[in-house]
Amino acid sequence: MSTLPPQALLFDLGGVLIEIDFERALQSWEPLSRLAPADMRRRFGLDEAYRRHERGEIDGAQYFAHLAARLELDASDDQIRAGWNSIFVGEITETTALVLAARARLPCSAFSNTNAVHLQAFSARFPAVNAAFDTLFLSHELACRKPERAAFDLVARRLGVAAPAILFFDDLADNVAAAIDAGLQAVLVRSPADVRQALLSRGLIA
Repeated sequence: MSTLPPQALLFDLGGVLIEIDFERALQSWEPLSRLAPADMRRRFGLDEAYRRHERGEIDGAQYFAHLAARLELDASDDQIRAGWNSIFVGEITETTALVLAARARLPCSAFSNTNAVHLQAFSARFPAVNAAFDTLFLSHELACRKPERAAFDLVARRLGVAAPAILFFDDLADNVAAAIDAGLQAVLVRSPADVRQALLSRGLIA
């Protein structure tokens, strides 16, 4: 792993700055499904349609149609959207404050696997999160997603910073491993304390 002083900081959103819980979506859809709750949970997952939605290859209506068929939902798009957006629990304000403190020294950007429906929802609900960053790199706009190598390479090019001089924070081990493989410095985030320690150890916050 690189030991270069970072020239740019890159943060995941879900699980790092925004607490998310997909169980909330499933609970919302339970009364709308012909399936037993356990069967519905077995069918829901990060499948190819989910990944295509995050790459912007299909839109929200197409993904909701997939969910309706997959989970046997007797529901309108608005009802599916309400469940889909219910995954956002709250802002992790301690991490937002750390980003703002670090941004006084280095550019800070977000790099999130997301989709247009969720972008609209979390932008309205957590405006301080979006405002904390110089740039938002969002998978559905990039047409690629973590942990794909192309996603990390594209973000580094757009930042104009060599990969070894980018410090990346994510709550998923697969994404952290992929970032390291792409040459970035990377930190696995389990709590704001991991972000704080990484920034303190590099002299990026007091």
